[in-house]
Amino acid sequence: MLNVAVIGSGTMGNGIAHVFAQHGFPVTLIDLNQTALDKAWTTIGKNLDRQVAKGGLSEDAKNATLGRLQRSTSLADGVRDADLVVEAATENVSIKLDLFRQLDELTKASCILATNTSSISITRIAAATQRPDKIIGMHFMNPVPVMKLVEVIRGYATSDEVTKQVMDLSRQLEKVPTEVNDYPGFVANRILMPMINEAIITLHEGVAGVEEIDTVMKLGMAHPMGPLQLADFIGLDVCLAILNVLYDGLGNQKYAACPLLVNMVTAGRLGAKSGEGFYSWTPGSKELVVAPRFRK
Repeated sequence: MLNVAVIGSGTMGNGIAHVFAQHGFPVTLIDLNQTALDKAWTTIGKNLDRQVAKGGLSEDAKNATLGRLQRSTSLADGVRDADLVVEAATENVSIKLDLFRQLDELTKASCILATNTSSISITRIAAATQRPDKIIGMHFMNPVPVMKLVEVIRGYATSDEVTKQVMDLSRQLEKVPTEVNDYPGFVANRILMPMINEAIITLHEGVAGVEEIDTVMKLGMAHPMGPLQLADFIGLDVCLAILNVLYDGLGNQKYAACPLLVNMVTAGRLGAKSGEGFYSWTPGSKELVVAPRFRK
């Protein structure tokens, strides 16, 4: 597998492109928005500089990584020579289905089409193509250059050969691939999102405050960050979308999103990316400040 195309230049997309390029793969990062591509390029450069400063990467290796990266605002041009496409676009079913229909037509027949979706059915995505055996999930964790896990999700028709290729490829990226089957939420979010939702319910019912809930989980359960801080980091809109996938797919009331979460998303309080969620987020500041709405 030689040429890689990554679709979507947001947080996940630029991180995935970074990791592939760092490990020797020619990568084309694709986004229809040139401004987003330019921002992603700056982010990758800063992250590589950080690795150099920490001694994890040489200056020569950094330059070689950047030399293996290309940018494109054309989907057709960007995927034409790809052996693997990793889609990291918006977590929206209709967008992904439309994109995979296009990819099926634009890529060579041998190309593996992977999605970084955190919850949407691989089988459903595969059904939009004529190559369901070559459709697979590669769910990277954020931040991609740091986090070791890759959930490798097999759709109903994903072949053994493609699964093995993607597992081996993940190891080449110095990641730890974990093979899971295609059910709503896979493993990571089927366990994580109900925990986050329960933390929001605990806050909503007045059991404890934001800081107190997160402190209990950090100090009592050895979590590196509390569930409410993590929800802000993920994006409350993303959390809600995944809970809705779980609820719709499994039909169990325990996956129903807390009304407080629904209201916050409706009000545009999406967490770190909007500047406010359960905490207030100031660019460049590492201080954790509870949002005014939740201060006692």
